[in-house]
Amino acid sequence: MSKSEKILVIEGTPTNKIKIKGSQFIGYAYRISNTDEANNKLADLKKEFYDATHHCYAYLTKEGAEKYSDDGEPNGTAGIRLLNAINHFSLTDILIVVIRYYGGTKLGVGPLGKAYGETALDLLENVNFLELTKFEQIKIEYSYDELSSVHYLLNKFNCKNINNLYDAKPIIEFCIEPYQINEFGDELIEKTAGNVQLERINKEFYLRLKQK
Repeated sequence: MSKSEKILVIEGTPTNKIKIKGSQFIGYAYRISNTDEANNKLADLKKEFYDATHHCYAYLTKEGAEKYSDDGEPNGTAGIRLLNAINHFSLTDILIVVIRYYGGTKLGVGPLGKAYGETALDLLENVNFLELTKFEQIKIEYSYDELSSVHYLLNKFNCKNINNLYDAKPIIEFCIEPYQINEFGDELIEKTAGNVQLERINKEFYLRLKQK
């Protein structure tokens, strides 16, 4: 039974525009890795659209960092609508910003919330999603006598990003799904009579696996 950890992210940087009763709503979505990236992207948009009435946003990272803002719009009409759109598609590592230029006609709380929600949903409905699988980086040092056993296991466990290094002994770094690490380590000890053990580097990667 697979215990793979997967996330869904957007591909590219989609944008859209919706106009309602004179007000223009401009949507942007970005793939981000952390809150600093989200804040930097938001700052760039605020600088570019400095004359806009509102810069509403929501972001969510795979670590669970979450934030949203109505930026002066009535409470509950903007930021939470953008976050709801993110959750609707089960996305993560994403920032959505909807910029509003007020057109002179008040929309009312209900229609205003609908406008922000529809802008975000339309934005995400027209973008490709990528499914990424979580991997962890591992390092092992071995002798040439164990070369065939090591590479057999790398192939058996479908390891990725294999990097051969050489010091006093051959060293190899690679990525493996976290749930497989213990089994890999046990088989490595068994096949090499305990002469080789793995070292966890504590670096995580999210990789796109090729579709079958």
